[in-house]
Amino acid sequence: MSLAGFKVGERRLLLSCTLVLTAVALGWALHFMKPIMVPLVLAILLSYLVNPLVDLIQVRLHIPRPIAIVLALIFAALVMAFVAFLLVYSIKDLAGNAKFYEQKFVDLGSSALTQAQSMGIPVDTDTFMAELRTIEFAPMLLEVFGDLLDSISTFLLVLICIVYIVAGRTPYANRKGIYKEIDHKIRKYLIIKVTVSLITAIIVGVALELIGMPLAVVFAVLTFLLNFIPSIGSVIAIILPLPVALVHFDSLGPVLMVLLIPGTFQFVIGNVLEPQFMGESLNLHPITVLLSLIFWGMIWGLAGMVLAAPITAVLKIVLERIEATRAIANVLAGNLPGEADA
Repeated sequence: MSLAGFKVGERRLLLSCTLVLTAVALGWALHFMKPIMVPLVLAILLSYLVNPLVDLIQVRLHIPRPIAIVLALIFAALVMAFVAFLLVYSIKDLAGNAKFYEQKFVDLGSSALTQAQSMGIPVDTDTFMAELRTIEFAPMLLEVFGDLLDSISTFLLVLICIVYIVAGRTPYANRKGIYKEIDHKIRKYLIIKVTVSLITAIIVGVALELIGMPLAVVFAVLTFLLNFIPSIGSVIAIILPLPVALVHFDSLGPVLMVLLIPGTFQFVIGNVLEPQFMGESLNLHPITVLLSLIFWGMIWGLAGMVLAAPITAVLKIVLERIEATRAIANVLAGNLPGEADA
């Protein structure tokens, strides 16, 4: 259909409606294809980390690239197996003390009930205590263990995808144009983000272990993963150990240490050190990052929130190269039309 017979305002309205309908249809398709798309996109991003390792093995050991790919993936699988072992060991240790923590939880609830009654807050004591006693930690831990096994199976699918992506990837020196720009920005973002997240996770894990917090390894791994979620991820990582700390410790001092010490490190690393290294690597406005977090979270859940920033950055680079959509790319970067004229 030709737009020649329409006025300028009508053309813009028609284009806007078309874009909205396209976005809705695309969003539904992406949500429907989540089991396929999430491992594929995750594999593409992880290939940026695996590929330099492949190049290093190939150059230093003077071996063919296919063998270098296999060795790099074996190394990645061993690292993941080690992390999985630590997680399973921690969860198994907690499961062995499930009855102890259930009783501690009941005692904590009883203390809270006494405090509420002393403040004149009406509470049905029998119902409240009966509900507390129905809570069992063992089934919860079994559910977590099942989710961990599902994650491992998904990771195996991701590894298979990485093999094909890395094997068919063009050498960095031979890349040109938009492909090279995307590759450079995503590579820089991921390398810095992984390094910063790993440092943060190690510091948090060591701090929690020294405080005497159970599941320190689990919370360290969660800190590493949640750090990839912009803005809210680090906040969730700080708050996450709090319920376990309240049940485990008898006094308020260690609980405050669990909250404040990792929180201080998270704040310094996330708000001082990381911006210094990251700079304008993605060139996205904070509001854009927040909206992309909401959008991709609705489409793909937690995985979408982790992948939101790099996906939006790639979209912005593509939009910049198309004349008709360059204005949208400028808005994503926070460069509004009125500000350009000022």
